[in-house]
This record gives sequence, structure tokens and C-alpha cells, in this order.
Amino acid sequence: MFDLVEVGAEGLIGEIIRFENDLATVQVYEENNGLKPEEPVVSRQMPISIALGPGLIGSIYDGIQRPLQKLKDLSGAFIQRGEKVFPLDEEKKWGAVPAVAQGGSVKAGDLLFEVDESELIKHRVMVPPGKSGELEWIAPAGEYSAGEVVYRLCEGERVYEGRLFHYWPARRGRPFLEKVAVDRPLLTGQRIIDTFFPISKGGVAAIPGGFGTGKTMTQHALAKWSDADIIVYIGCGERGNEMTDVLNEFPGLQDPKTGRPIMERTILIANTSNMPVAAREISIYTGITMAEYYRDMGYDVAIMADSTSRWAEALRELSGRLEEMPAEEGFPAYLPSRLAGFYERAGAVTTLSGEAGSVTVIGAVSPPGGDFSEPVTQHTRRFIRCFWALDRGLANARHYPAISWIDSYSEYTDEVADWWRREDPDWRKLRDRALAILRREARLQQIVKLVGPDALPDSQRLVLLTAELFKSGFLQQSAFDELDMYSTVDKQIAILKLLLLYHERAEQIIDRGAPIHKLRDLPELDELKRMKSVLPNGDETGFRELEFRLEQALDEVERGYA
Repeated sequence: MFDLVEVGAEGLIGEIIRFENDLATVQVYEENNGLKPEEPVVSRQMPISIALGPGLIGSIYDGIQRPLQKLKDLSGAFIQRGEKVFPLDEEKKWGAVPAVAQGGSVKAGDLLFEVDESELIKHRVMVPPGKSGELEWIAPAGEYSAGEVVYRLCEGERVYEGRLFHYWPARRGRPFLEKVAVDRPLLTGQRIIDTFFPISKGGVAAIPGGFGTGKTMTQHALAKWSDADIIVYIGCGERGNEMTDVLNEFPGLQDPKTGRPIMERTILIANTSNMPVAAREISIYTGITMAEYYRDMGYDVAIMADSTSRWAEALRELSGRLEEMPAEEGFPAYLPSRLAGFYERAGAVTTLSGEAGSVTVIGAVSPPGGDFSEPVTQHTRRFIRCFWALDRGLANARHYPAISWIDSYSEYTDEVADWWRREDPDWRKLRDRALAILRREARLQQIVKLVGPDALPDSQRLVLLTAELFKSGFLQQSAFDELDMYSTVDKQIAILKLLLLYHERAEQIIDRGAPIHKLRDLPELDELKRMKSVLPNGDETGFRELEFRLEQALDEVERGYA
């Protein structure tokens, strides 16, 4: 089962997915038009496996790890059937420095070589899982291609000749020593995520939303600005123009931490909707296998899977061809177990070498018509702990990211609380207070729709006013504004404190008898709305000066009703 095969005279790539007596069912990952009876099917006697070694970073692959740039050079803009290219650059020489001396005993996970894969990533060549023994020989420091033998390992009477790369089955998770607590937040620079609905490094999150609500745009922002060491972006069944945007945009982006090109820490997998549907099913396993490989080196890796709904649709189509009994909405009965198996491969771990590494999975879900009750969304909610629900109304109002603060939640809040407490002891209190105001405003909007805002007392109208300040001054974030596209933790907390300062002082002033219009007409309110795109990250002086002006303005109003 799951052995790799080559089908027909052209050697189309396929996989055995069912045995029934002496009949094997093969799933072909390429266009299979024109195949005839009696054509040969040759088993490679190994599962579909991913080549893991230096050269993955900065590459663009299809769902079965064929390098698209190489294919373009060979056959032009369209992939020819049966085209096979080694996934890594066979000609490029890598500067490798040995980390151990020959003659000693080594085990799986032990470091053998260090290779500068990019300016940002130091590639660690380790003993592959399942291998151990006496290191008979290791190459001296020098430049080697991926396919050259660089060490020999004696496993009893057998000798294993190791290279800078090795293969690993895509559907099998890579081993580790143990899973550990997910208590470090993955910082994304997006205020609604970091402050309100945080995700841990090693966590799992879903971004569900209907067509046009901004799933892909949100994932692009997370891929650009999150503080993961490595990003694996999987375009699984999405439109080709969206992947084109990624391919055009990412090479020109700079990492906010280092100023280096972001492609120096990114791997792209493009399996768009016009590619064979069968390859869509394997593409997410290709991506997560690469992520686990870098996790084993001690890196924090984030996977953007866009989208798991298209992957589930591929499962449904293949299940229908196999004449399996359908479950809800035609999806196969094993949909939940496949989703669970994918998300289970996320986590923060202690690697075989004793390092700390993590894989964070963020999957977009595309429910038809934005219906969150459909099977893929419902089953996904069972296996994730962070739910960033996209709202059609917010997207239509051009409020991005269109993450609903009412329907979203994060179960990682308690895990990351200690980290946030070290950054700012008031974070939890500020977050809970802000969310309470926004939820209260959502309830008041039901009354406003019936009787209008003028029928409300001033204290409730203040809640509506403050909530609008939160929406425009904190939750809404422009991906095209150089100052607003990325917010540091300090800036997020500074904005939150100023907005809550205004609300709490205004509550006290209204209790003294001041009318709401005295507080609504303050010129400093415009500054509160614009501070996110006026004050840059790290401008503590600017925030202190704005706080001073706001306090003065509020003091002046309060003196009139003392």
C-alpha cells in the first residue's frame, strides 16, 4: 500500500491506494488521458518520499515535489507528462563543515555537517531517523553537491553511504523525543491576532471564511511578518492568480527582523486548481514533511495551508472514483481522521538531537457560501485550538483583516500568558477589558437597529463610540501602509492603553454629568484613530506625548463638571 509506481510508457507518477485480491488500484498524480490497457505499471518499491537536504529554501515545487523552475526551463510554461526532475539542485556545490570526527558512534539526529543554505538559515545535516552505528568515514570541510557521498556509517555488517540529503515518506510523521508545552506565542505583527487571539509556536489554527473575505490575504500577511524561522506556503487547489501574486511579491519582500529577502526563509508549494486533482491530496503532506525536517534542526516553522477545503474536495473526488460509501455532503467517512492526522503533526517538540523545535499549522478553510456548519469547518474545529473566523460584513466594509472578534477564539491565551506577563503585566487585563467593550457594543447594535443611537443613555453611547475607535484605530490594519502593516508588541500595547484610557476617563466624566458630545468632539480622537499609521514602531516618545495631550483635553472637560 502507498508504494510509488510509474504508469505507462511515459512513466507517469502514481501511488497504490487499494489492494483487492490480486488487483491494485493506482492513483496517478498527472494527466492520464491516453493510457491504454496492457501498458506497464512498475513499482519503485518505496512510498512517495520527499528529498530533504540543502536547497529547499527559496524553491518552488508542485504537490509531488517537482521543482517548477527546472520544469519551466526544460519544457516551457506547461508541465509535460512524465517529466521527472530531481527536486534539489544536483550541480550546486554546498560549503559543508563537519561537526564530528570519524570513528565515533552516532545515532539518529546527531549533527554531522553544517551548511550555509541561505543568509538566514544554517542547514544542519544530521543522521537520518532510523540510522545509527559507527561513523567509519566523514568528508573533510569543503564543497559538495547534494548527491555526493560525504560519510559512511557502519550498521553491523551493512554500510550506509550518506549524502547531504535523504528521502523521507511524505505520509509518515518524522520522529522526535517528546512533545512539550506550547507556551511561546507566534508573533505575527497583526494586532487582532497577537493581542486578542494569539497562537503559540507549535499550535494549530484555522482561518474559515467565504469567497472574498480575505483568507489568502491574511495568510500572506502571516507568512510575511510572523517570527517563525521558516515559512512553508502551500497553495493547495487555489486559483493560479493567487499563487502568481505570491511568486511575484515574495522575492521583493524583506524580513522585518533581519532586512534580508524573505525568500531566504521560505519554501513555496504550488498545486493550483488547474493542476491534476490527485496531486492536491498529497501536497499538504509534502509541505508538512519539509516543515518537520527543519523542525528537527531546532527551527520554528510555520505552515500556511491554503486551503484545506480544496484538499478535502480532492479527497471527495477520489473517494467517488473509488466508489466508496459517501458520508456528509459526499465527503468520505475518513475525512475527520485525515484532518486529525494532518493537524497532529504540528507541535512543539524536543528533537532527537535534544533541540527545541516547532511546527505551527495555519489552515485556511473555504466553506461554500460562508456556511461554518459544513463538514470540513466543523471537523476542523475539533482538531484546532485557535479559530480566526472571517466575517463577510467586515470584508464588504473593507475592514481587513476581517477577523470577527465575536466569533473567533483562542485556547492558547492561558499558555502564552506568562510570556505576555513578562512583556507587559497588564496585557490580560487590557485584552479582556477591550473584548468586553466590543461584545457589549455588538449587543447594543441590536437595540440601535430598532430605536436608533439617540435613544440610548450617554454611558451606552460611549460604548458605541469607543468600539468604533477600537475598530478603526486598533483592529483594522492596512497591508499597504508602511507604518501600519506590522505592529510590534510594544506598539500594540501602547495603542490599547491609550484607547482604554480614553474610555475609562470618559466614563468618569459622563458620571459627573458631561454630555457625550463634549467627549465625542475632542480633536484628540482623530489622533487616536490615526496613531497606528502616524507613530512608528518603537516611538515611545510619540505615544507619551499623545497620552499627555489626551489627558489634558479630558481634564479640561472634567473641570467644567467638577
